[in-house]
Amino acid sequence: MAVPTSRPPRIVVLGDLVLDVVLAPDRALESGTDVPGRVALCQGGSAANAARWMARLGARVTLVSAVGRDALGRALVEAVRGDGVVPRVVRVAGTRSGRIGVLVAPGGERSFVADRAAADRLSPDDLRPAWFAGAALLHLPAYSLLGDPLGRAGRRASELAHAAGALVTVDLASIGPLLENGRRRAFEIVDSAEPDLLFATATEAGALAGGRGPDALLRLAPIVVLKRGAKGASVLAREAGAVRRFDVATRPLRVADTTGAGDAFDAGFVVAWLEARREGIGPAAALRRAALAGHRAAGRQLAGPREELRLG
Repeated sequence: MAVPTSRPPRIVVLGDLVLDVVLAPDRALESGTDVPGRVALCQGGSAANAARWMARLGARVTLVSAVGRDALGRALVEAVRGDGVVPRVVRVAGTRSGRIGVLVAPGGERSFVADRAAADRLSPDDLRPAWFAGAALLHLPAYSLLGDPLGRAGRRASELAHAAGALVTVDLASIGPLLENGRRRAFEIVDSAEPDLLFATATEAGALAGGRGPDALLRLAPIVVLKRGAKGASVLAREAGAVRRFDVATRPLRVADTTGAGDAFDAGFVVAWLEARREGIGPAAALRRAALAGHRAAGRQLAGPREELRLG
């Protein structure tokens, strides 16, 4: 593992940096006519969201990503740089920056239309071992293990991180793309990153594990963190052949849009977990502290409207 240091931990995040086009109607859509609501253009991408929150929480963060050679790509890079993230961003010629349509229904339920474009064009050849030297942890949304060449870049990043002595965390992120080729293939994809810790929502865990229950995910990582939204979080840990489980509650919040809350949770968890490990806190206590920190970060994300991307 990484050598303890008094400096804030250095974290590498690899994955998508895209534009979120957020449509939030005030009432249910009506076919063939208008409804009032809010349309916002925001920096998005699970990886970029997590990276920005890690930097806000005091970590030294590098984001490895790909955007198009366009004005949108420049604006997205400046957005993450503004939070103190060091961008290692490949600018792909002939392909526009990625865009995600986010439809937020009244009540907060979200649907997505993905036009990932340049976000999927990051290649293993774009990576530099020096970016991972001295890192305490690499964080990968599952999107970063899918597609080509991005999936190969994610697996190569995991190899470089492990070689540098860093931990690797993976978030299942979105079960639809992950399960597109079946549950067995999804297991193989996640397992290829050799994660030390796996994040999943309860829904994602149930879909991937099937009828075997979330304990089956411990085949993929020795620690599994189940994000349950307003119900808190559950932590499963494999120890000496046994499974240790505990729950961490959170304060329920009324929110209109939960976009980015899971990424903020990952960021809060990871930063607090690394700090607790550095202080020599025992594994169970470190994980409890991390889960509480994850809830606090998610709460901050949910507390107000998302910041609009500056395009000018």
